Amino acid sequence: MTPKRLISALIFISLLSTNYFAFSAEKKDDAEFNMGEMIMHHVLDDYQYEVFHGLTIPLPIILYTEESGLMSFSSSNLFDENHDPLPEGYNGFIYDHGKLKSVDKSLFFIDLSITKNVAFLIMTSFLMILIFISVARGYSVKNSVPKGIQSVFEPLIIFVRDDIVKPNIGHNYEKYLPYMLTLFFFIFFGNVLGLLPAAANLTGNIAVTMTLAIFTFLITNFSGNKHYWKHIFWTPGIPLIMRVIILPIELIGVFSKPISLMIRLFAAITAGHIVLLSFIGLIFIFQSYGVGIFSSLFVVGLNLVELMVAGIQAYVFTMFSSVYIGLAIEDDH
Repeated sequence: MTPKRLISALIFISLLSTNYFAFSAEKKDDAEFNMGEMIMHHVLDDYQYEVFHGLTIPLPIILYTEESGLMSFSSSNLFDENHDPLPEGYNGFIYDHGKLKSVDKSLFFIDLSITKNVAFLIMTSFLMILIFISVARGYSVKNSVPKGIQSVFEPLIIFVRDDIVKPNIGHNYEKYLPYMLTLFFFIFFGNVLGLLPAAANLTGNIAVTMTLAIFTFLITNFSGNKHYWKHIFWTPGIPLIMRVIILPIELIGVFSKPISLMIRLFAAITAGHIVLLSFIGLIFIFQSYGVGIFSSLFVVGLNLVELMVAGIQAYVFTMFSSVYIGLAIEDDH
């Protein structure tokens, strides 16, 4: 695809996104438009997948309770024909501002439901599997020239290997390369697909970013050699009294690294979506053609910036993960 066609496609998708959000944010009856409610509705997770206003896909709710064991039902049972929550709920559970609550407040339950973000997570993972199986099949033919989808992803794979993983981890980088490639492309796919109309805010969900950060935390610390742990608990080359002071700082650093990974990705993606939705919301507040044109043009530009941020955040998360692992396994100097 030529750069002109790529830019044209991005502008078209941006305009489509603007119209989609504007249509899905359409006011019901003559109720006053609530920008905060509209933004939170699109940014937060939910038990149903709203494609646009009037078309909602119900998702399966899966719960485990001590009394009834494993139980499941469609989320459509919690809403009326206008997709408003039923006050009486269903099967002892009610929907309250994006949360599932038990009518019996003393009832303990574990929520295993397929929410909007979980559904989008499955779709993203399935798409990655299809793409990279196709890429892998291209490499199964010896001395073949990369073509099609293989020619698109080969430069990215080489970039992650040679410019991110290898320089930061060092001589033993091959052991961690599969995880780093999975990490990079999962974040990149989640970020890019999250810019499409009707997409979920997958990488803007702190549970998702926390899980990725925990994986990096576990791999880093389980891979740490004796020099890594010695540097944390008995920092060499400094007076004894300073070791007592530095020890808690080093321990805090062990946990602050994954926390920074988690918050950085979550904040960057969510903030971009909130700004984008805020400018779309201005159309309904001012109800002006001038504001509508300005907001649409701004959203187009912002979507182009968000596409760049999608790649940057995938790069940053993978790079810092590589740095942390490299520091944990490097030899003593």
